[in-house]
Amino acid sequence: MITQGDIIVIAKDAIYTIIMASAPLLLISLIVGLIISIFQTVTSIQEQTLTFVPKILAVFFGIMLLGSWMLDIISNYMTRLWTDFSVYLS
Repeated sequence: MITQGDIIVIAKDAIYTIIMASAPLLLISLIVGLIISIFQTVTSIQEQTLTFVPKILAVFFGIMLLGSWMLDIISNYMTRLWTDFSVYLS
C-alpha cells in the first residue's frame, strides 16, 4: 500500500526533475533578457517587444542543444516510477 511518505518522495522527485529539466532553458532566457536589458539601457531604446524574439530564438537553440539531455532526465524519472509501481500497490 502506498503511504503518505511514498507520495511525498514521489512529489519531491517530480519537483526535482522539473527543476533539473527546466533550469538550463530558464537560465538561457534570463541571461539573454539581461543582455538585452543592458543593451536597451545603454542605447536608450525603450521598446518592450525587443526582448521577445532573441529570447525565443535562444530558448529554441537551447532546446536543440539540450533537448536530448532533458528528455533523458524525464524518461529516467518515468522509468523509475513505472519500475516501482508494483511496490506502491502491495
